[in-house]
Amino acid sequence: MSSELDVINNDFANNPQGLIEWAMAQGTQPICTTNFRPFEAVILHLVTQVRPDIPIVWMDSGYNTEATYQFADELIRQLDLNIVSFLPTRTRAHREALEGPMPGIDDPRHDAFTQEVKIEPFERALREMQPDVWFTALRAEDTPERARMQPVSRNADGLLKVAPLLQWTAKDMYQYLQAHNLPNNFDYFDPTKVEEKRECGLHLQH
Repeated sequence: MSSELDVINNDFANNPQGLIEWAMAQGTQPICTTNFRPFEAVILHLVTQVRPDIPIVWMDSGYNTEATYQFADELIRQLDLNIVSFLPTRTRAHREALEGPMPGIDDPRHDAFTQEVKIEPFERALREMQPDVWFTALRAEDTPERARMQPVSRNADGLLKVAPLLQWTAKDMYQYLQAHNLPNNFDYFDPTKVEEKRECGLHLQH
């Protein structure tokens, strides 16, 4: 199987649209995850061009900026997204009433916080939706860990993970947004990563 994926990764290295079309044909229950971060409209536009009703899975931590929620609402309307939200089992207000504000990344409680607001909702999404193909907007220039990834991989559970934009630069993303008149959002904050080049762990576990 790995040799087959090596061929696919080579053939579609610079062809996101072709890779998405190939991947859609590999399963019957695709999903695309989003966090409505900068440039996220690119992947959402690309996948919905191939399959307009693909479930767009959003793990909404409750800690997004106002601008991110406004951006999400605008993009959901503009692209008519089939959005499926997964929330932590406790609201932000509930969690903070008992444990106080979000712990910093040097706080030993931060791992448990990340597990609660991002990892557990994602794992619940996988259990409930049972996808066989997972599209993600990962890009190699985001973090050193992502620079070592391949556009297509398969995890231990057989889930096909597809990152069509892995090799795209911020300039590529910007030009796509301009060409398709898509909005963007730079007022974004991920409480599980905090620092721009830091991984929250989700993509290292899955």
